[in-house]
Amino acid sequence: MMPIDSKYPELRRRRFRQIPVRMLVPNVITLLAICAGLTAIRLSTEGRMELAVAAIVFAAALDGIDGRIARLIKGQSKFGAELDSLADFVNFGVAPGLILYFWQLHDLGNGGWIAAMVFAISGGLRLARFNASIDDPNKPAFAANYFTGVPAPAGAITVLLPVYLGFLGVTTPPATLTAFYTLLIAFLMVSRLPVFSGKTMRMRVPPEMLLPVFVSVVFFIALLVSYPWHILSAGSVLYLISLPWGWKTYRDHARAAEAIVPAEASTSPTPPPSYPGVTDADHDDRPTRLN
Repeated sequence: MMPIDSKYPELRRRRFRQIPVRMLVPNVITLLAICAGLTAIRLSTEGRMELAVAAIVFAAALDGIDGRIARLIKGQSKFGAELDSLADFVNFGVAPGLILYFWQLHDLGNGGWIAAMVFAISGGLRLARFNASIDDPNKPAFAANYFTGVPAPAGAITVLLPVYLGFLGVTTPPATLTAFYTLLIAFLMVSRLPVFSGKTMRMRVPPEMLLPVFVSVVFFIALLVSYPWHILSAGSVLYLISLPWGWKTYRDHARAAEAIVPAEASTSPTPPPSYPGVTDADHDDRPTRLN
């Protein structure tokens, strides 16, 4: 074996650069979310459905803060983006589908498994399309405020609505209806439906409203902890009802953008008319050479 010395710099052992802690914090949060999703799968197989759903909600909360923390401390990385996509597929595609299957869809046999599998695959396709369209140069400016299709975390929380209602003591819907509802949410995830996201909205709180906002957030968290299934059920229904509003506002923006384009085209200078068989030299009366 050839020794490694200064004569052969290409054989020197590669030294990896140190990674700042701020780059690790968002990835640690994402890993915690993956742990929550995997734990939800285990709890569902053991029949502890309430804890399994709580783990999915906890994973959704972590998913909502990891990206914001990464932007806040400037810890974004390509590795973190890929890890976040993997976490979303496990937590909001595979785990909810298995929870629904072990909760009721297994009564349908292969049909229930197909519904759960279609939902999981739809979650993966939704994430793949999102990653592929991030740098789309043809996307209009207003489209940055909209998702294409229901996002994976919202789809996971919404698809578990029959489970929430079951926890509240409401009559459990037939397994066929649960399977149809699961397929409906899967279709909304992979559809081209514009869904309002509010990512580009910059909300500023006046100083005099700071304490009331803090109290409101604490009050909402207390309600969610005390009455989780009521809040999740109401939130899922309200979210589904709001989907047509997102589609309408997107259409309004698109029509406004289409109206601006013809107006700009009408103000551009009109080129001189051209006639077939007639070149610019035929219109030029200047002599070709001055004597």
